[in-house]
Amino acid sequence: MNIQLSDHFTYGKLFRFTLPSVIMMIFTSIYGVVDGIFVSNFVGKTPFAALNFIMPFLMIFGGLGFMVGTGGSALVSKTLGEGDRQRANGLFSMLIWTSCVVSVLLAVLGFVFMRPVARLMGAQGEMLEYCVLYGRILTIGLPAFILQNEFQSFLITAERPKMGLAVTVAAGVTNIVLDALLVAALELGLAGAAVATIISQIVGGMVPLVYFLLPNRCTLKLTRPCMNGRALARTCTNGSSELMTHWSMSLVNMLYNVQLMRFAGEDGVSAYGVIMYVNFIFISVFLGYSIGSAPLVGYHFGAQNTAELKNLYRKSLWIMGVLSLVLTGLGQALATPLAAIFVHYDAVLMEMTRRAFMLYALSFLMAGFNIFASAFFTALNDGLVSASISFLRTLVFQAASVLLLPLVLDLDGVWLAIVLAETLALGVSIFCFARFKGKYGY
Repeated sequence: MNIQLSDHFTYGKLFRFTLPSVIMMIFTSIYGVVDGIFVSNFVGKTPFAALNFIMPFLMIFGGLGFMVGTGGSALVSKTLGEGDRQRANGLFSMLIWTSCVVSVLLAVLGFVFMRPVARLMGAQGEMLEYCVLYGRILTIGLPAFILQNEFQSFLITAERPKMGLAVTVAAGVTNIVLDALLVAALELGLAGAAVATIISQIVGGMVPLVYFLLPNRCTLKLTRPCMNGRALARTCTNGSSELMTHWSMSLVNMLYNVQLMRFAGEDGVSAYGVIMYVNFIFISVFLGYSIGSAPLVGYHFGAQNTAELKNLYRKSLWIMGVLSLVLTGLGQALATPLAAIFVHYDAVLMEMTRRAFMLYALSFLMAGFNIFASAFFTALNDGLVSASISFLRTLVFQAASVLLLPLVLDLDGVWLAIVLAETLALGVSIFCFARFKGKYGY
């Protein structure tokens, strides 16, 4: 039986509704990791370091999709909760078509400025050339990548989370198969990995676009756009926390790379790249639940159903607590085999990566609550609070930690910076939950 946004949610129903989003995010992270595995094992350590070095810059552009997807789905689901489906479809259409135009412009800018940006970040020689090669190929697929990120949220709002999962799995399988063909079999190197990625992004972004264009019985569909500057600004404000998260993560990752080049050289950058890949898989569980539950919060907020808001809030905090303990335990237990998947060929690098991830994984105890807090306030259409949590968590606290802790703890300080940052952010999340409980009635 179809679960609808308007339903009352038990733990079982909440689990069933959000599970496709969790699996979808896990698959998204896994197929993002595939490039790293194939490049590290079949191309070499320097191309692998280059891929990790330029990725933060590429993710700055991808943040636009998450901003419009989360901010837009909060606005659209609230409009659906108010009973105005026609306006919801008009707003949805405006956001999708606007993103198409903006993403093409960003792709052109990214392609043109890839080399000076890579050089400014500190890439030199052979590593610089690999950064430019991989980055420029990926910018060609940027419009599809942005749409893919947006549709992850909008398919949930459209009550089609299973379709979102199916599209993500299809995109992931496409990437894995093409990596095996282009990188391992045909030996096309880093360029082959980049081509495999953009083809998979085309699958992930274009299939939902075609679906919403064709006649269907879905809650949402692409119709005549409702051009509304205020709604567009509201979407950007609502989703600013997600944009801030991705921009901040990108900037902080660049800062991590600078510190690691100082304390551990190219091996440090490679180890951090492995941690980021594995971290994406673990964090995707928190992200998937938060994305999956946000339209429910937005709908019942729009319908002024405070009883269900309280229900969703309390159950979500318990779920985050359990997931935090489980994922932290898995991080400690699996550190060695996960490191071996990427860098088994270098004993020194593998030991550095294993120790680094065991320290880094302690951050999972706090990260889930902070991710949920930001998504929860986005769903309540309070972009300011959501953005404040994200800004402090992903930029201010992490930047300060990665700059200061290494002065005391050397290389371990780099790996533990995220733990300190998430702990400080948890205090902010708790304060915001308590401060705005009366205002929103959860």
